[in-house]
Amino acid sequence: MKVLVTDPIADAGLDVLRDAGHEVETGYELEGEDLLEAVSDAHGLIVRSGTEVTEDVLEAAEDLVIVGRAGIGVDNIDIDAATDEGVIVANAPEGNVRAAAEHTVAMTFATARSIPQAHIRLKNGEWAKSEYLGTELNGKTLGVVGLGRVGQEVAKKLDSLGMDIVAFDPYISEERAERLGAELVDFEDCLEAADFLTIHTPLTPETEGMIGADELDLLEGGYIVNVGRGGIIQEDALAAKVEDGTLAGAALDVFAEEPLPDDSPLLEHDDVIVTPHLGASTEAAQENVATSTAEQINAAIAGEPVANALNAPSIDESAFPRLEPYIDIAETGGKVAAQLLDGRIESVEISYEGDIADEDVEFVTASALKGVFEPLEWQVNAVNAPQIAEDRGVDVTESKTRQAEDFQSLISVTVSNGDDEVSVDGTLFAGDDPRIVRVDGYRVDAIPHGKMVVTRNTDEPGVIGLIGSVMGKHGVNIAGMFNARETIGGEALTVYNVDSEVPEEAKDELESDDRIIGINYITLNGQA
Repeated sequence: MKVLVTDPIADAGLDVLRDAGHEVETGYELEGEDLLEAVSDAHGLIVRSGTEVTEDVLEAAEDLVIVGRAGIGVDNIDIDAATDEGVIVANAPEGNVRAAAEHTVAMTFATARSIPQAHIRLKNGEWAKSEYLGTELNGKTLGVVGLGRVGQEVAKKLDSLGMDIVAFDPYISEERAERLGAELVDFEDCLEAADFLTIHTPLTPETEGMIGADELDLLEGGYIVNVGRGGIIQEDALAAKVEDGTLAGAALDVFAEEPLPDDSPLLEHDDVIVTPHLGASTEAAQENVATSTAEQINAAIAGEPVANALNAPSIDESAFPRLEPYIDIAETGGKVAAQLLDGRIESVEISYEGDIADEDVEFVTASALKGVFEPLEWQVNAVNAPQIAEDRGVDVTESKTRQAEDFQSLISVTVSNGDDEVSVDGTLFAGDDPRIVRVDGYRVDAIPHGKMVVTRNTDEPGVIGLIGSVMGKHGVNIAGMFNARETIGGEALTVYNVDSEVPEEAKDELESDDRIIGINYITLNGQA
C-alpha cells in the first residue's frame, strides 16, 4: 500500500512503514493541486502541522484509510470531513511524555539554582558567585497539579530525588496516587504545601487562568514550573508576584500566546526562566512520535484496532445505526455526572436496561468514560478512555439487565469518589430524541445540550422564583426548567437549560441563601 508523508518525520518511522511492505512516498512541499494528485492513490497519509488536511484533500483521496498526525494537535485536520469520508484520524499523544517530564525536571533545577542567570553573567565576564544562593530539592515538597501521564512521570522522578509529593487531581484515585508516592490534597492545600509547583493539566474552560494572584499568594516563597499548557497561569499576575518577591522564581516553557510577545512582562524579570516550547524537542521524542504514528498507519491498513484513533468507533457496521444515538447519551451522562460529583473519581459504573442490553455496548461504555474524563485529558476519545481509567486507577464496571421499569432502553452512568456518588440516567424519546430522565434518583425530563444549571434546594415556596430572579439579574436567560422533589418540604432538584454562562457572582448570590443546598454549572457539546 502507498503511504504519503507530507511533513518531515524521523527516519525510524519511515523504516517501520517500509518494513511492513508499504511504498513510502515523501513530498514535503506539496500543496494545492500537487497535494491532491499525490494523495489520490494513497492508503495512508502522515502529516505534522505543516499540511492542511482539508475536505478537498480527503475527497481527492478515494483510497485513504487513515491520516496519522505525528504529534498531538490535529487543528490542521478536518476531522468531521474525515469521518464523513470514512477515514480514521489518529495522533501520537504519548511519544513526548518522557521528554516533557525531563524538561520539567530540568526547569525545576534551573530555577532552583538560577542556572541560566549565572551562566549569562559569567559569559558577560561577571563572577557573581556570592549573588546566587540556590535551593536544594531534597527534603522539599513538590506540588503537582494534574497527575496524568506527564505529571506521574515527573512525580516519580522527583520523588526519587528526595522530594515529598502532594498532588491535586480530582480524577485520580487515592490508591493510584499512593503507588506513585503522592498524597492527594485539595487545590489550595496543594499550593500552600508546595515549595515547587508543576503544572500538567490540559487547557480547558475550567483550567484557563486557574492560577492567578490569589493562588500565587498561597505559594509564597516557592517556585512554579509549567511545561504543560500555556494560559493556565495568569502571566501578568505571575510576573508581578516574582517582582514583589512573593515567589522565589518561575520557569515556563509554554505561554498563552506563542511565540511569546516582545512586550511580555515575563521577559522583564531575571527570576523568570523561559524556553520556547521545547518540551517535546528531543531526538528520542521525535522518534517515538514517528514510530507510534507509523505503527498506527500499519494497523489501520491491516484492519486492526488503532490505539489513538480520534474518530473511529469499533462497532459492527450493521449495529451502528441502532447504537449511534446511545453513544451521545452515554457520553453526556458521563459529562454531567462527573461535573456534579464533588471530589475525585474513584469508580465509574455504566448500566444498561431494556433493549439496549442486548447490544454489544463496548464502544458505548467507552463513550461514557470519554464524557467522564473529557475535562481532564488532552483529546480523550472513546478509544483511549478505558486506558485512561486504568492508568488512573479508576474502577469501571458494566452491567446489563433486560428489565426496564419505565423505558424501552435506559443508560445510567454513576461516578463515585468512595464516599459520595452521582448517577445520571438517559434514554431516547420517540426513537431519536435524547433526554436526561433521572439525576440521583430525581425524575426529570431535561434536554442534554448546551449549557445547564443543576440546583439542589429545600422544597419551599419562592425558591424557584429566587433562582429565576438572580439569573435574570445577571443576564442569564432560562430556556427550560425541569423540577423534581423527594417529598413535600424535603429536598428538590432542578435542571435549567440556559443560554449563557452563569457568572460566579450569580452562583455566589444563590449559594448565600440558606435554601440553596448546591448549584452546578455544566457545559455540554463543546460549549463553554
